[in-house]
Amino acid sequence: MALLHVQRSETEADSIGCVEVLATVCSIVLMVLTLPISLFLCFKVVQEYERAVIFRLGRLRSGGARGPGVFFVLPCIDNYCKVDLRTVSFDVPPQEVLTRDSVTVSVDAVVYYRIRDPLNAVVQVANYSHSTRLLAATTLRNVLGTRNLSELLTEREAISHSMQVTLDEATDPWGVQVERVEIKDVSLPDSLQRSMAAEAEAAREARAKVIAAEGEMKSSRALKEASDIMCESPAALQLRYLQTLSSIAGEKNSTIVFPLPIELIGPLMNFTSTLGVQRTTAPAHVPVVRGGPSTTTSTSSPQGDPDHQPPLERQHQQRCTLRYRDSGAAGDRKKAGPSVVGSASSYSVSSAEDSALCSPTNRLARFILDL
Repeated sequence: MALLHVQRSETEADSIGCVEVLATVCSIVLMVLTLPISLFLCFKVVQEYERAVIFRLGRLRSGGARGPGVFFVLPCIDNYCKVDLRTVSFDVPPQEVLTRDSVTVSVDAVVYYRIRDPLNAVVQVANYSHSTRLLAATTLRNVLGTRNLSELLTEREAISHSMQVTLDEATDPWGVQVERVEIKDVSLPDSLQRSMAAEAEAAREARAKVIAAEGEMKSSRALKEASDIMCESPAALQLRYLQTLSSIAGEKNSTIVFPLPIELIGPLMNFTSTLGVQRTTAPAHVPVVRGGPSTTTSTSSPQGDPDHQPPLERQHQQRCTLRYRDSGAAGDRKKAGPSVVGSASSYSVSSAEDSALCSPTNRLARFILDL
């Protein structure tokens, strides 16, 4: 049976060869009879970026693709097909893809390819361009289905390379070479976009707080070092003091800052406290009233003498009016007018102004003025 099959194949080849030879002779005769019109039908031109695949009586001619330049065909028996060798690009329509972590995204891409073998591109596939487009869409869904969302957003280059290798292996029998694949856009659902935006905002705020805390820590350390240096050198402290006064004086304001060392204020405060103790323990002039308003005797001490009292005490006695509170002699004293009687424990200030002038603060101020 095998021998019979081989003999039949040889017989068919011989018959086809005879028919081809007869058709070729007839075509040549016709071309000669129709000269010079047949010259326009016999000679064809192929560009540098093109190749021509010639079929004679339906069979691929030996010698491969023709071009670039001029090639010869016989009318009526030869047929040819031009193939463009330049790189062609096309967009892959957006594909709804379910990622590995069950997130639905819409992804589109762009594919760049060219014809590597013109013979296979014509013989092995009916429409290499359409077939490559369909295969690219399928490969895009298959590759992205094995990745999670984070990889899809951060590893686009690796995903594109994986798609390019897969497509190139699938289209190699067709004579098509896939040169490059690029992912154009990844569309996420609105709810997922809002959640990712909130997460990114929280991360940015956290980083900002960390940076602010580090800045405060550095500034605190620098301030501490500066204060330690100034404490070690009193001259530097005084220089800083003068610089501050100079900056304040440069401003347009009516406030005058007068530096007063605490060493001068301390003795004044101690002296004021001493005066307050003496005022409480040793009363000054204590008048005593015996009988009626006309008979009045008084006892005095060296401290109660106005001539021996300090200036602040004299001002105090001049501004403070002392009244004697005795219910038995109230009527007679009203007729005779006010009299200065009483004891140190029954002093009272006659007005709000006298009370303000008798305060420790005013006493200190008046003492400084007297000095």
